[in-house]
Amino acid sequence: MAAMIGPSQTIKTALQPTLSHQRGHCRLYQTPISTLTTENWCRRRSITVASCSLHHNSENSLKSHCEKLVHEFNPEVPIEKALTPPSSWYTDAAFYDFELDRVFYRGWQAVGYTEQIKEPRDFFTGRLGTVEFVVCRDEKGKVQAFHNVCRHHASILASGSGQKTCFVCPYHGWTYGLDGALRKATRITGIQNFNVNEFGLIAIDVAVWGPFVLLNLERKMSPDYDVGDNDLVENEWLGSTSELLKCGGVDTSLSYLFRREYTIDCNWKVFCDNYLDGGYHVPYAHKGLASGLELDSYSTTTYEKVSIQSCAGGSTERVGSKALYAFIYPNFMINRYGPWMDTNLVVPLGPRKCQVIFDYFIEPHLKDDKSFIEQSLIDSEKVQMEDIILCDGVQRGLESPAYCSGRYAPTVENAMYHFHQLLHSNLCM
Repeated sequence: MAAMIGPSQTIKTALQPTLSHQRGHCRLYQTPISTLTTENWCRRRSITVASCSLHHNSENSLKSHCEKLVHEFNPEVPIEKALTPPSSWYTDAAFYDFELDRVFYRGWQAVGYTEQIKEPRDFFTGRLGTVEFVVCRDEKGKVQAFHNVCRHHASILASGSGQKTCFVCPYHGWTYGLDGALRKATRITGIQNFNVNEFGLIAIDVAVWGPFVLLNLERKMSPDYDVGDNDLVENEWLGSTSELLKCGGVDTSLSYLFRREYTIDCNWKVFCDNYLDGGYHVPYAHKGLASGLELDSYSTTTYEKVSIQSCAGGSTERVGSKALYAFIYPNFMINRYGPWMDTNLVVPLGPRKCQVIFDYFIEPHLKDDKSFIEQSLIDSEKVQMEDIILCDGVQRGLESPAYCSGRYAPTVENAMYHFHQLLHSNLCM
């Protein structure tokens, strides 16, 4: 017969596993048994069970809360009668997490450009929501992408960009090939039930369209998939606009110049909304830019997941005869004007913060014209600073109790309404 253990007796085992909960996942942790009595163990076990139940109820409550906020926007009414999404879409912390899951962890997302992985062994890293990723070109020239997390104890493997022959964990030296395979696991003598082939880096689907590198965190394609298979990406990412963009000068013939990054104290959608107002704010906030555009010619056309704004240019060499502004849902912008192309990638950093990454390209015959490039960058920087001030002010206004929802200007803000309709569709999935 098993011995009975009294309420204050110490249980004679080495470690007692209990459950902890973090970000919706259960995990085991070990409690030193020297402090664990039968009474404490029973109490902790009951707390753990209650914690599971509370966490589950809390998750359902948050989901219901976010779904309620989603349905406060009506995407079905004509733009002339429509209200903009409620301010909670731009301020609520739970809604931000809900968006990451429904919008950014699904579908193709632009994350970089091919110049960053031009040669074998080139790599770059990034973060989208809670996802750390690394993109590289392996020794055979194949583009690869992985979660940038060591399989041993979760350390980030690589940072920044550059060249590597392998990824070595800075924590314990576990080493991975550019194909993701685990090549070396240090000091694991005596480990059991360990299959080296099961501990490679977790792959992410990657594709290339034109000069852009895309990731898809949701789908799983065949390992033999060709990342240059443009038909698949064109259909899913660009829909019917791929030829329009190619004809508009969005291609690989341009020379890459440099990158600029801006951290802005606003929700990522505030920056997108500002971009999508059909030039509405340009004569008021960007007088220098407005002088180089014929704003009366401004037009907007919406497609499946893309909207294209265009405007005739004036006499400035920087803007040229026509400017094209393409927004690719949910957070990528391509601006083609004169000899220039710049892209804006809006990376969400929190309910009230985002990073906007500008990459600049130019037609090859001007890549060595330093004075023209420097002056153009000054002009561009001025516009960005003006937009940052606008976006900061809008975010502060969204957090005011005086504001809930606004209205659309029907003749100019249809691209913004289209963006909000696409968001609503994703959030309802």
